[in-house]
Amino acid sequence: MSQYKRTYIPGGSYFFTLVTHQRNLIINSEENITILRNAFKKIKITRPFDLQAIVILPDHLHCIIQLPENDIDYSNRWREIKKSVSKQIHPESNARNERPVWQRRFWEHAIRDEEDWHRHMDYIHYNPVKHGYVKNVKDWPWSSFEKMVEKGFYDINWGTNEPAGISDMELE
Repeated sequence: MSQYKRTYIPGGSYFFTLVTHQRNLIINSEENITILRNAFKKIKITRPFDLQAIVILPDHLHCIIQLPENDIDYSNRWREIKKSVSKQIHPESNARNERPVWQRRFWEHAIRDEEDWHRHMDYIHYNPVKHGYVKNVKDWPWSSFEKMVEKGFYDINWGTNEPAGISDMELE
């Protein structure tokens, strides 16, 4: 079995990628996206975190999460979110007590500085265009882009071309 070395920074900001089991198009309906959103809300009550940005695509999601000061436990948060979603979307488990909703692990990156944060924010919000789901970032309904426009972080027409800082990023 592989030995993964994760970075744990108290109160850190992290970029995450979670992928569905065998890249199946599982989070592609309003019902399943609502289940995912409710799982985030449920876990935030018992294990608070700040969801700074997110994009949900049919077979994966990307997000940036800021943990509370002195807290390093993002792994158990993801375990609980994935478990909550899996139980509702696929109630039957296999012999290993697994449900075929998510890949077993997730990918994380500790955000190093403001420039790194901006690049990952851009990557998240441009992702639906990158994958060909929409031509304009503003047209993808399952992302935090609209909220970021309201906060003044982006112009509503941002992302008509690939942002310069993300062309070398491959975080799928």
